[in-house]
Amino acid sequence: MSEELKTRPDHVLEDPGAQAVAGLYARSFLDAAKGAGATDAVEELDSFIDDVLVGHPEFRQVLTADSIGRDDRVALVDRAIAPHCSEFFANFLKVLIRHGRIELLEQIRSVVTTVRETEAGKQRVQVRSAKPLSDASRQQITEQLKSKLGFDPILIESVEESLIGGLVIQVGDTVYDSSLRTRVKTLAGRLTERTLNEIQSGRDRFSTD
Repeated sequence: MSEELKTRPDHVLEDPGAQAVAGLYARSFLDAAKGAGATDAVEELDSFIDDVLVGHPEFRQVLTADSIGRDDRVALVDRAIAPHCSEFFANFLKVLIRHGRIELLEQIRSVVTTVRETEAGKQRVQVRSAKPLSDASRQQITEQLKSKLGFDPILIESVEESLIGGLVIQVGDTVYDSSLRTRVKTLAGRLTERTLNEIQSGRDRFSTD
């Protein structure tokens, strides 16, 4: 197997290039929706993905299949989707199909959601803990983050028992790690360093004697 094939992402969702393209389409979608006065466009996007693509995987397969011509898939949108959505949204789907980008629809939705949250003064924050957060802990974390970072945090919680205790909080690319696992590792590292220094110091004294 060639090196190129080994390093190729297994799925479009893992491809940084695809993510960048999805970002461009997402922002274009939002800008065009505002210009066209399509106030329900985001709701249509959510409904189409959740109710149609997820709810009917066989339809999703046909819509995204490279083995089916783009003109045929555009015609499918005209027949099966356009009568039940706005002209704006139907045209958006057809643009994605014609440009071979329909498989990016879920990534586009993700960027759209993030942009709208940011515009509303909100931001998603990943919170990992050794056990599920209590309501009191969740409220305290939310208030502290809002006070220090200046936005309304949307907590995305996950449980990771190996943390032992404490929290790992990620805001964008910045990670705040106060987990007990990390503190134990840090302490162990310091003790090891101290022991090595003491051994070296003893050797130095022995050598001078």
